[in-house]
Amino acid sequence: MTTVRGTSVDIPTPDGTADAYLAFPDDNSPHPAVLFYMDAFGLRPHLKKMADRLAGAGYTVLVPNVFYRHGPAPVFDLPDFIDPRERPNLWEQIAPVLRSLTPELATRDAGAYLDWLADRPEATDGPVGITGYCMGARLALRTAGAYPERVAAAACFHGGGLATDAPDSPHLLADRITAELYFGHADQDHSLPPEQIDRLDKALTEAGVRHRTEVYTGAAHGYTQADTAVYDAEATERHWTALLSLLSRSL
Repeated sequence: MTTVRGTSVDIPTPDGTADAYLAFPDDNSPHPAVLFYMDAFGLRPHLKKMADRLAGAGYTVLVPNVFYRHGPAPVFDLPDFIDPRERPNLWEQIAPVLRSLTPELATRDAGAYLDWLADRPEATDGPVGITGYCMGARLALRTAGAYPERVAAAACFHGGGLATDAPDSPHLLADRITAELYFGHADQDHSLPPEQIDRLDKALTEAGVRHRTEVYTGAAHGYTQADTAVYDAEATERHWTALLSLLSRSL
């Protein structure tokens, strides 16, 4: 079994310093880089465990606190086990922070994260992979569209709002994407109704983007997050299989 090293790091951005978690195989060799985009609950122990597992498969994984403008992680006072039904005011704290991360800011930050990874001795040269969860799926799609020459693969899991009617909807970047994409949608996800899935697939197909879309039956929005009430173990393992397959053929 690969020994993994995890450490806290700071990333300079045009708007300040983003704290982050970096995980990589502890073998003194560079490995393909993966940018891991968090969900709205933020950088926390569970996401670090996910990054460690990914690093154990042979990747150098960066998990930035994308809410760094509001302070270092944890930005929110989270319980060890997150059940929004028991903490209805939790989303009242998260929503304004989430809205403040505009597409323009997120795209600028993505460039800083990619620059930082490119300079790390733990990462190999060349394009990176991305994996994103919930809101992180939108960030993954935007990054693939904004930096096509730097992203070889992007996986999006239980993402919401990927193909809305908004003029800055992520799916409108389809014609700029050159990476191979994978989507693991949740069929119990009100944030991504079937019409958005169809709109996203149509945009990607028309743009000639290599992609695969799967809808995980019975899975809820957030199904990969083991520290939440919506965790689905079977769907999560399916996500790992799909993610590692994408990365292995792309990086």
